[in-house]
Amino acid sequence: MKKITIIGAGRVGESTAQILANQELAHEIMLIDIREGVARGTALDIQESANLFGFDTRVLGDEDPAAMTGSDLIIVTAGLPRKPGMSRSDVLDANLKVVREITDHILRHAPQAMVVMVTNPVDVLTYAVWKQTGWPRQRIFGLSGVLDAARMATFIALETGFSSRDITTLVLGGHGDSMVPMSRYTTVNGIPISHFLSAEQIARIVERTRNGGAEILALKKTSSANDSPAAAVATMVDAVCNDRRRVLPCVAILDGEYGERDLAIGVPVVLAAGGMQRVVELELNEEERRQFAESAAQVREDLAVV
Repeated sequence: MKKITIIGAGRVGESTAQILANQELAHEIMLIDIREGVARGTALDIQESANLFGFDTRVLGDEDPAAMTGSDLIIVTAGLPRKPGMSRSDVLDANLKVVREITDHILRHAPQAMVVMVTNPVDVLTYAVWKQTGWPRQRIFGLSGVLDAARMATFIALETGFSSRDITTLVLGGHGDSMVPMSRYTTVNGIPISHFLSAEQIARIVERTRNGGAEILALKKTSSANDSPAAAVATMVDAVCNDRRRVLPCVAILDGEYGERDLAIGVPVVLAAGGMQRVVELELNEEERRQFAESAAQVREDLAVV
């Protein structure tokens, strides 16, 4: 890509910029933050690592939203972070206001861009951006299942001792306590995890996956996760930049898939050049359908404020 803009130069924005620069996924990465000097300082810090990491990407920072002009892709990480004990929904009102203002800037300065939403609650805010822009759903998608599935894979690797490279996982539903880790679609080099783990072990991993972000937040206390979300965003960006046609779980706008319409929620999609090419609709069993419906209902409760 020619230019990627990251709005929000906090921990997630900074980590994302560093990974994207290291992987040279764009000629230019622009960081934008309303705090004076923060984006420019962060960008300069990353730029000064170019010789050491061996990348030629230009990393810049600015306070002016107009700096996003010419962006092919915009990643939104700005907003109020969670504090210990808070759910993702608890920051909805404050972050909805922030994201609506950001969307106004995107419409004005980068009307041809794709948008990746990271700010929580990401399902609701992805929907809000889609509604405000009126753009095709292919151009607006959010981070959820890539991160949640990576967490699930980590916990399986820790439990079994197997290489995380061999573990394939899938998580559907809202990016919150009602997410649906799909153990039936989870394998170790193609072998179902039920071959290696007991039902009790799997249930424990599923529950830890649902609380993966909260666990990190409770331990760090002053900040939430940043490295794993940034790596997940970079995985999505790589799929789009390099037209890989990867099947990845992301927040997408549903239009009849999974029996839902006019809803943003985590499902497997095909990510390639141009964004979300299509939703992959899986056959769910009765219990999976029930859990997905409960997750969708919880997202719709939050959507009532949009």
